[in-house]
Amino acid sequence: MAAAFSQLHNVFKLRIGFAIMLTALAGLAMTPNAHLSVVEIAALALAVLISAAAAGALNQYLERDLDGAMARTAGRPFVTGVYKAGPKWLCAIFLLLAGAVILAWSVLNFATALYVFLGAFFYGVVYTLWLKRRSWLNIVIGGLSGSFAVLAGVAAADPGLATAPVLLAVVLFLWTPPHFWSLAMALHKDYAVAKVPMLPVVIGDGPAARVILAHTVALVGLSLLPAAFGMGWLYLAGALVGGSYFIWRAVDLVREPGPARAMKTFFASLIQLTLLLATAIADPWISGLGGSV
Repeated sequence: MAAAFSQLHNVFKLRIGFAIMLTALAGLAMTPNAHLSVVEIAALALAVLISAAAAGALNQYLERDLDGAMARTAGRPFVTGVYKAGPKWLCAIFLLLAGAVILAWSVLNFATALYVFLGAFFYGVVYTLWLKRRSWLNIVIGGLSGSFAVLAGVAAADPGLATAPVLLAVVLFLWTPPHFWSLAMALHKDYAVAKVPMLPVVIGDGPAARVILAHTVALVGLSLLPAAFGMGWLYLAGALVGGSYFIWRAVDLVREPGPARAMKTFFASLIQLTLLLATAIADPWISGLGGSV
């Protein structure tokens, strides 16, 4: 049973799915005067999680040849043969996504359902199918997937989209490239062998490190702006602490580009995002700004 759950957890990328779900809840929490019922909040969380899981499964289904060429992903179920690729899997993925969209539309509103769909579409189709093997812009444009999750959270309470959470959506868009480029630098040989045109493979580790730093500075600067649009001291503290650590690691990476420091920068990006989302969700409670999550 445990092994079967582990394989399903792997193929649906549930760890990433839960992170994307948290971005949606952060978007909701940052929306002024958001008053959703427990059922509505649960529907939002479940719809985003299911759509992310469907996109993750489609990603693994379509990339099984690439996964087999990379040490990090060689143990994935479609590569090892635990799951056999075929029409049944595509049907299941479609039904999961359709269920997520219908849930968001029926319990919340059309705008939320649209963003739930777009998040999965940009990751599963735009990033995975159209861009990943063709362009170094793959993760830049694919990064919109996380941004749409934030917008789904905002639209659940306010289809007109409030300023502070929209800024968080832009931050997520800017965060994704340096996060993945750091991982791609750490696994440079894997991506080069698989012929995936991630930025470090295309232009080299040194120039890529400078681009990572530029993106990091921009996203951290932008992450502070919601404090000017209603977010309180807790959010600002989280943005400053996590952002400063991410910048420090990115500067260190520029000094000495390579796998070891790239992996540290990758983990710094996760710490920064965790602090940002946690404080975005908690701040309305602590600061009394009227959030509902």
